[in-house]
Amino acid sequence: MDANMTDTGMMEGQAAPQPEPRPELAADRDDAPQISLRNVTKSFRRGELEVEILHGISLDVRAGEFVAIMGASGSGKSTLMNLLGLLDRPTGGSYRLDGEEVTGLSSDRRAILRRERFGFIFQQYNLLAGSTASENVEMPAVYARMPAEERRARAAELLTALGLGDRLDHRPSQLSGGQQQRVSIARALMNGGAVILADEPTGALDSRSGVEVMRLLRELNERGHTVILITHDPAVARQAKRIVEIRDGNIVSDEVQPGSSPAAPFAGPASKAGGASVTPGDVAEAARMAVKALRNNLMRTLLTLLGIIIGVASVVAMLAIGNGARQEVMDRIGAMGTNLLLVRPGAPNVRPSGGQVTTLVAPDAEAIAGLPNVAVAVPEYPGSVTMRRGGRDYATSVNATTQDFPQARGWTMQSGAFFEANDVRTYAPVAVIGQTVARALYAEGEDPIGSYLLMNSVPFQVIGVLAPKGATPWGADQDDIAYVPLTTGTLRLFGQRYVRTVTVQVEDVGRIAETEQAIRDLLTARHQAEDFQIRNMASVLETATATQNSMTLLLGSIAAISLLVGGIGVMNIMLVSVTERTREIGVRMATGARRVNIMLQFNSEALAICTLGGLIGVGVGLGVTWLFAFFGKPVQLTAAPVILAFGCAFGTGLLFGYLPARKAADLDPVVALASE
Repeated sequence: MDANMTDTGMMEGQAAPQPEPRPELAADRDDAPQISLRNVTKSFRRGELEVEILHGISLDVRAGEFVAIMGASGSGKSTLMNLLGLLDRPTGGSYRLDGEEVTGLSSDRRAILRRERFGFIFQQYNLLAGSTASENVEMPAVYARMPAEERRARAAELLTALGLGDRLDHRPSQLSGGQQQRVSIARALMNGGAVILADEPTGALDSRSGVEVMRLLRELNERGHTVILITHDPAVARQAKRIVEIRDGNIVSDEVQPGSSPAAPFAGPASKAGGASVTPGDVAEAARMAVKALRNNLMRTLLTLLGIIIGVASVVAMLAIGNGARQEVMDRIGAMGTNLLLVRPGAPNVRPSGGQVTTLVAPDAEAIAGLPNVAVAVPEYPGSVTMRRGGRDYATSVNATTQDFPQARGWTMQSGAFFEANDVRTYAPVAVIGQTVARALYAEGEDPIGSYLLMNSVPFQVIGVLAPKGATPWGADQDDIAYVPLTTGTLRLFGQRYVRTVTVQVEDVGRIAETEQAIRDLLTARHQAEDFQIRNMASVLETATATQNSMTLLLGSIAAISLLVGGIGVMNIMLVSVTERTREIGVRMATGARRVNIMLQFNSEALAICTLGGLIGVGVGLGVTWLFAFFGKPVQLTAAPVILAFGCAFGTGLLFGYLPARKAADLDPVVALASE
């Protein structure tokens, strides 16, 4: 159709009639169009207003053609290019690519077609600033699953052919505008690029570079590439073999340059990456790109890592310290005996009015010893005395008890022997001392056995030294004590006939509650009243265990909150990263990245941060734990907290990386490319 006739008789505001598709050339009359549009429309909604940009475009492009789509700014030519390159979807009409209807294809299928059929050359180059020229060119081949060595060799070959063989490792900031555009052309050819879509390829170049780029496009067309050039410059358009002019969303002319014919269709390499939707190679490439992206923004990565490191280290260290403290308390309570019942004078739930409570006597212990499941019943009367030996005075505790005390308390001797039943019966003035007393009254290396010391001016012969016992759960020194026969102590030291406690050792801990009730019934019958209290050491241990577990849980919760805060920081940074790298996402989509590729990349970045932070955090936590142990603090380190902490860090990466990754993957390619 004659372009001069298209406006004849048009009234003001009337849409230009659509020209018929150009007549078939003799050279391709038997070939179906490579690209075929029929009545394609495109509308955008702005609030309540829907604006139609393209008004029923019909256009055929055959393989090997060099077509310039020319129009002024706002004419719809860029929108048409986005539709042709499958970056956008038409609102209505039909688009067939190599005979396949593509308007209703899924996003992933459209990405595959972009990867296999199209190569994009953008006005602003759209190169990734943190990647080298070679890495930018390799990008489409990454999504085509081309082996690394093969794609590096092909990228080097393409760049060398375009005169950039000595610029393979240069970043875009180190290249001129013309050189960057040649990198963009090489990228378009990486997977074959049967159809080259060039959007104002000379718009940002000086005249010399522009001439060079147009020469390259003509050469590509001569090799059989279909070249579709978008331009507003008639001089640039005239270098194509066919000029399609678009105005106000309508094609107003479609002219073939005299003597032009399509080149033989391109038969070069094409990517055919089929198979599984995600392969180990995809994951490996995503991890590699993630590490590179994090390295390019090192300070932000380190600050994000810090939150994960603190969280993981807190979990490891706090649980180790908490478990150590719990175990120490449990050991001390266990050392006192968990198979014990302690009988004390005084009615339960009655506060003493003052003075000594004298409801228990030694015969009560003898009666209890005769009950079933009772191993021993040991009466005790503890009190305070002042010991003297030579010129040394020492205030300590003395416990008047019987020969069964070591069995009930599980306390062994370091030297000498504990007193016997005959010593109790005969009121023998003998004593067994603890380690602290021995250190206080005897010189280092001096043997206390056989020596005499005064207790409240009463002489006692030392017959044994107890093994070290350590502190009680409440911090009292168990070794700061001496033991004397019950009869001797109550008569000669304290002048009393009653006892302050009866320690009962049971044979079967499983029946301890039954034994406790039997003791209660026995003493109630003997005293005609319940004027005593029974404490079950097993229940004390259970209570202490529950308390320590609660403290450990509290410490773990505080550490988990630290880890959660670190995870939120990761998500925040990743969301910022998505916003900052929106154009990069668009470029990747244009070069064939599917939705899963984008999700893998951004999820991999979050996982890389959390995995590295988890490993460092575990190391820091172990270091803190070792430091506490070095200074004598109780710690208990097991594999479970370490695995838990690292697992939580890894899970944090998956959880908090998913939302930013999904946001990136859901971006529309054309919108992403248009972002600043």
